[in-house]
Amino acid sequence: MRAMPTIPATVASAFTPAGRLRAAINLGNPILATLDAAGAPVGVSVDLAREFAARLGAAADFVVVKTAAAAVEAVTNGSADIGFFAIDPARGAGIAFTPPYVLIEGCYLVPEASSLRDNAEVDRAGTRVVVGQGSAYDLFLTRELKAATIVRAPSSQAVLETYVAGGHEVAAGVRQQLEADMARFPGQRLLPGRFMVIQQAMGCAKDRGADAAAALAAFVEDVKASGFVADALERHRQHGASVAPPAA
Repeated sequence: MRAMPTIPATVASAFTPAGRLRAAINLGNPILATLDAAGAPVGVSVDLAREFAARLGAAADFVVVKTAAAAVEAVTNGSADIGFFAIDPARGAGIAFTPPYVLIEGCYLVPEASSLRDNAEVDRAGTRVVVGQGSAYDLFLTRELKAATIVRAPSSQAVLETYVAGGHEVAAGVRQQLEADMARFPGQRLLPGRFMVIQQAMGCAKDRGADAAAALAAFVEDVKASGFVADALERHRQHGASVAPPAA
């Protein structure tokens, strides 16, 4: 059996000022976290949080949030010790990101009757693109789209409702979330391919120190190399994400 690496006590204490590891779990990305029938968080992010807590010699508590923006806030304000985020420079001011542990596709959805056939056609005047406020797609498309207009839904889960209710031209999000929503809102289709690849990482507040950030990064590299991440994706039947390659 493979030995489980441990983390020095001096570093572990930086992650557990409350005596337990508090992990922000964002339900906005169903590939990584959802709630079970009893209302408890489950998923790849939850498994990683528990594994990291075990290596710290601590129990894990979960700060469950509905948006990426709320997860960022929880980690930066100290109400959570670690979080799970799409790497984005707009979030980097106060958070030390690890290398990515999974890669996820961001896709566009349009009405069946739309004239749009390609991702490159979306960025034009008169096109309204609905995204979850503060999501990786919001941050990315805010930088990248020059002519289209961004419409922000309250959360990633509310994107399709906002898109349909407003009669907007495009919805943007995780491929699996959009595919699931298509069953509730018939008459939609996905544009082929993807408009971005999301690098999903763990992170902690930079004020936890360089040693803490390095330990978290080493943990991510270890769970990728050991097969832990791949096993978690398979266990939770999440085939829309791939394990990120080793960090350079």
